[in-house]
Amino acid sequence: MPTSPARLLERIRRLIATPSVSSVSPQFDQSNRPVIDLLADWLESAGFVVRIEPLPERPDKANLIATLGSGPGGLVLAGHTDTVPFDAGRWRFDPFGGIEADERIYGLGTADMKAFLALALDAAQEFQASDLRQPLIILATADEESSMAGARALAAAKQPLGRHALIGEPTGLKPVRMHKGILMEAIRLEGRSGHSSNPALGVNALEGMHQVMGELLRWRTELQARYRNPLFAVETPTLNLGHIHGGDNPNRICADCELHIDLRPLPGMPLSSLREELHGRLARLMADSGLILNFLPLFAGIEAMETPATAAIVQATEQLTGAQARAVSFGTEGPYLNALGMETVILGPGSVECAHQPDEFLPLATIPPTLDLLRGLIGRFCVQPA
Repeated sequence: MPTSPARLLERIRRLIATPSVSSVSPQFDQSNRPVIDLLADWLESAGFVVRIEPLPERPDKANLIATLGSGPGGLVLAGHTDTVPFDAGRWRFDPFGGIEADERIYGLGTADMKAFLALALDAAQEFQASDLRQPLIILATADEESSMAGARALAAAKQPLGRHALIGEPTGLKPVRMHKGILMEAIRLEGRSGHSSNPALGVNALEGMHQVMGELLRWRTELQARYRNPLFAVETPTLNLGHIHGGDNPNRICADCELHIDLRPLPGMPLSSLREELHGRLARLMADSGLILNFLPLFAGIEAMETPATAAIVQATEQLTGAQARAVSFGTEGPYLNALGMETVILGPGSVECAHQPDEFLPLATIPPTLDLLRGLIGRFCVQPA
């Protein structure tokens, strides 16, 4: 049976009150196991068969796969258990309080996206395993906000989970079937220091990086001429020069310089091909410069996602919401689920505009329509599958 509204809000509060920050900075990074264990208890009590899978080499991090019913196909309701770090002094409300005010519930992870996991469980509790002709799977992952390690572990294991998937990221309850990818790379040049009074004494890495930056901007222009998709608000791929550091003193020839870039490709632009093109262009540019060129991926990257407009999960969510599936620029775990043979839609309550911000919130008015939507999808894909 579904829980009462008060019980549902209490579950959301308990998830919010359980810290699970993931970060590439070790001083902020935390385990997600307390959240996983909390979810496991609730799901087992609701009749799900629960499997907890620690991440390779990170026993303090885990994914959870909970299954109700059996058989091929089925529906996956997915969410990540981690949050970003937070600026405590900038919040009006306790980030871990789950405070209700202004017809909202405030807290770290209310929109992005712990609350969705409680909503998925609540919607599922209207059904018994005996009701289902296809299984319902609730998937909770680790480290989406930092390394995508949880989703990458699932993809590497190649475990089939279901046929249709919904990831409850905040989209204002409008379906998303496409998003851009993310490639972040460090470009390093190593030269030779020397006294600035005589340029012949060294090889200036900072000057070499000036050439690199010019080549990157030329490449950006070429990519934007080659690729365009009018379904995106920003129709072309973007390339941002985001961070640079080089040298240590104005009277020394700069021996080392490092530039960090962020590239957001459209669907149809594989990361492997982009990295190959990037490395080849800059290697040719620096071939006779006397500088040593190196690259370091800042993280593994996220492929762009595209689920066909004809996919059953896309058409079902469009019918249930009355909104056409759209494209967004932020990345999700969708490409990893699609790689496992699923067809994935991104759809959840709340707004990405308040995610990663002080006083993150979920409007209470979005809870009933989210539950109706999830129950409708469970009925369509698990109780009466086509």
